[in-house]
Amino acid sequence: MNPKTLELLNFMVWSAEKLARPSFRNITESYESWAYRNGLLKQVDRLERQGLIEREAKTKDDRVYRLSAQGRLLSLGGRDPEDRWARAWDGRWRLVLFDVPNRKNSERARLRRYLRQKSFGCLQKSVWITPDSLQAEKQILAGGKINVKSLVLLEARPCAGESDAEIVSDAWDFEDINRRYSLLMKILGERPAAALGTEAAAKDLLNWAKTELEAWLEAVTNDPLLPEKLLPADYLGRDAWQRRMKVLQHAGRQLHTFGS
Repeated sequence: MNPKTLELLNFMVWSAEKLARPSFRNITESYESWAYRNGLLKQVDRLERQGLIEREAKTKDDRVYRLSAQGRLLSLGGRDPEDRWARAWDGRWRLVLFDVPNRKNSERARLRRYLRQKSFGCLQKSVWITPDSLQAEKQILAGGKINVKSLVLLEARPCAGESDAEIVSDAWDFEDINRRYSLLMKILGERPAAALGTEAAAKDLLNWAKTELEAWLEAVTNDPLLPEKLLPADYLGRDAWQRRMKVLQHAGRQLHTFGS
């Protein structure tokens, strides 16, 4: 996804008063004109065609845009953290075990890349785990030749005293995940708080927004967003999310000071 597209979608999130499914209106003609000159609003028509934003016009000249559900999800990094944390878990772990021959290094690397992108945890290089259904993976493999010596999918529960917390700790690097969220919270605390009385002040806020978005995406894309029951006690993701929502609300209200 084009970085400018993500910047615009993110802008539409934090420039609105309501963040659950925000709407976006020309905040002031002066701010919209300034944002356009800085390349932020040039993609509106294209995003509308892609279904990422929806236009609501009461009159021909009244251009009101609302993020679609797809657009909002994309602006968050492809997953809604609150939905992911709140999802139910049936207590079963799903495992992907494979033994790909050395002559098929590219296939093995592609499989690991897929599992990592899908937020599987890695217990060993050839043993990956998730609390979620493997329905998508079963559909991918449907109709293919079964070779359990090369690849097998399992559902399992620990049976020798292993705790779910121990499995989570070994499968995902939450020390690194928390480090990314700590950096995000540091950046959130650096939001320029001055009224946007000059173009320089507006530019500072826009630059901060770009840095904040990069830090958020870096953190959330490396986070498996496990069900609440499985989250480590020292997990920083929820604290970072709540702080982000508050800071972006303040940033949204700050836009109304442009030119004052």
